[in-house]
Amino acid sequence: MKTIILATLTLILLTTACDNQKNDLAKAPPVVEEAIIEQYGYILNDFEVVRDTIRKGDTFGDILFANGVPQEKIMEVATKFRDSFDVRKIVVGKPYLLLKSKDSLNTTHVFIYETNQIDYAVVDFRDTLSIYNSQKPVRYEEREASGIITSSLSATMEEQNLSPYMTDQLANIYAWTINFFKLQPGDRFKVIYTEKFIDDTIPAGLKEIKAAYFEHNGKPLYAFKFNTDATGKVFGYYDELANNLKRAFLKAPVKFSRISSRYNLNRRIKYYGFKLRPHRGTDFAAPIGTPILATADGIVTKSERRGGNGNYVKIRHNGTYETQYLHMKARNVKVGQHVSQGDVIGWIGMTGNTSGPHVCYRFWKNGKEVDPFKEETPFSQPLPKDLHEQYFANLLPLKEKLDCIVF
Repeated sequence: MKTIILATLTLILLTTACDNQKNDLAKAPPVVEEAIIEQYGYILNDFEVVRDTIRKGDTFGDILFANGVPQEKIMEVATKFRDSFDVRKIVVGKPYLLLKSKDSLNTTHVFIYETNQIDYAVVDFRDTLSIYNSQKPVRYEEREASGIITSSLSATMEEQNLSPYMTDQLANIYAWTINFFKLQPGDRFKVIYTEKFIDDTIPAGLKEIKAAYFEHNGKPLYAFKFNTDATGKVFGYYDELANNLKRAFLKAPVKFSRISSRYNLNRRIKYYGFKLRPHRGTDFAAPIGTPILATADGIVTKSERRGGNGNYVKIRHNGTYETQYLHMKARNVKVGQHVSQGDVIGWIGMTGNTSGPHVCYRFWKNGKEVDPFKEETPFSQPLPKDLHEQYFANLLPLKEKLDCIVF
């Protein structure tokens, strides 16, 4: 009986002690360890941090002087360190930080200006003035995606929550082999790409497409990016047989437009009483101001405004081919200027004889106007034979991954 009483008393005492301990813990304030925040090479916890953006009318001098930096220091930055950080080129909307002392003086020690998502400039006023440019840590992650076209490539990308830049990159990769104005519902794609992350966690968009598969009208088209390990030079995109996807001519002079009128030597127009009025160009309709691209390298032979052509540009590419671009709002090149494939030579307009905004694209072969969509234009420079072994070693694992991606 005594043993039972003693055990009960012990249990009561232990319970009371536990309860008292719980009460003491409840009364005591929780111990919270301050998370150490390191950015731009500084421990931000050591400073009072002021974050803001450049506003209209702001100058570097005004911002720093309002935060207690002496005028002579501001002038030293503006005059002696222009090559590292030109204070005249700060841009409205760009973010900046001020790192200030936590004492009563609240002295401004550091000014940090973000030139873009990755690059930033630092002005450190402590001790000897120092100014330098640096970058946030960037991590690249390989990812995969696929989709089936329902209405347009951009709409499908949006449905898949993919970057709009992927639409643009795919259009660039296949610009010579796919007519993006004629994509069909059921066309489909797969991509292996790398995405950028700043400070390890902040998504910063698409870096590059490493490999792609596009099935258009039932025809499969592979694309693999290739560069040499030795030089890092990017040769471009090639298919599974090492054929260059790039041709001498782009399929069209405008991205994501539509063909409103084709090359047609038997065209008859109601407005003109159905008289025969041949159309020796291909019309690409797009909003006014849309960039018009040179479809191949060449020399500008005409850049003027004349009659029904309106503002137009003509380019000689070699002894065989010439192209012409009509009805521009404005021209961006001069006679004698060398242009590269993809250069903006003007903008969509309605000058000359036209009922709507478009560019009339004309194509000459050996001095005769022809239909560019019926011409087998030559490929660009092929991949050198001595790089084939390296190319296929790079291709095989990517192709295997592509083939395993499901739609």
